[in-house]
Amino acid sequence: MVTLMVFHEVDDVEHWLASPKREELFGPLGITVRTFHDPQGSNRIGLIVETPDVATWHEALQTDQAAEAMKHDGVRPDTIVELVEG
Repeated sequence: MVTLMVFHEVDDVEHWLASPKREELFGPLGITVRTFHDPQGSNRIGLIVETPDVATWHEALQTDQAAEAMKHDGVRPDTIVELVEG
């Protein structure tokens, strides 16, 4: 397993936190996600992602399903920052 820290901004934090789209997209691939939000109230969020490998993560993000999920969840793709453990 590979651990990633991912940060990005969303349009509506509460909507993003409540959305089932992450589990629908990543669960079947063996990817787990823990979510975090900025307690100061900004639109910044964070994820700790456990993925079988980085390729699986990146391939999942390139699918039409991922694009639809990001649009539904109000993810601002140009703000995504990804850090790999180690």
